[in-house]
Order: sequence, then C-alpha cells, then structure tokens
Amino acid sequence: MTLEEIAEKLVDGCRTGQEDANLDALYHPDAVSVEAADFSGTGRETKGVDGIRGKHAWWDANFEVHSAEVEGPFLHGTDQFAVIFAIDATEKNSGRRMPVREVAIYHVADGRIVKEAFYGTG
Repeated sequence: MTLEEIAEKLVDGCRTGQEDANLDALYHPDAVSVEAADFSGTGRETKGVDGIRGKHAWWDANFEVHSAEVEGPFLHGTDQFAVIFAIDATEKNSGRRMPVREVAIYHVADGRIVKEAFYGTG
C-alpha cells in the first residue's frame, strides 16, 4: 500500500472503531508507539503490535469515551503522516471528565507503520 492508502485506512478505522483490525493490517509486527507522557505507569514507549494492542485495552478499561473526532490524515513526504485526535473522555476510577487533544505522527516503511508518536494535552 502507498503512504496515502495506509493513512486513509488508519483514519477510517479510527472513525469506525476498527483500530484492532488496523493493527494487524497496517502495522509492522515490531512497531513502536511513544506517548507524550507515562499515563499508564508502564513507561512512554511500547514495542510490538501486541504491546500496542495492550495499550488500547488499557485505555478501554480505564476511560469512557463520550465523543471522538479524527482529523486528517496530513501527509508528509513519502514516509510520514499526521492525524489530530480530539477526545472527550471520563476516567472511570476518578470520574474526572477531560478533553484530550493530540497529534499523532506515523512513520511508514515498506508499506507498514513502524512508529507512532503522540503529542498532546489532556
């Protein structure tokens, strides 16, 4: 797939709840995910698709999402794209509702996402 195809498929999957399917279809098995901060207490960096899937499970277990918007993709050269996420969520343990806005930068090599890095507020 081309960079544009990968980017469009990722964004469409985020809009339609197909994030797990995208992990298998779009990500390199050894992909790396880097968060802006250590939100889960396990470090900022996660390695491998199974680890990233675990991050998604942690989020689902700890947050109730009221709304989510996905903007993009924004292509950069032949190997990167960005997506803007705006999420309204409540932390289940504390009941604290919070808006989260972040930019994700995706790096692509050999037709797969090899790295994602998140920059944000929340």
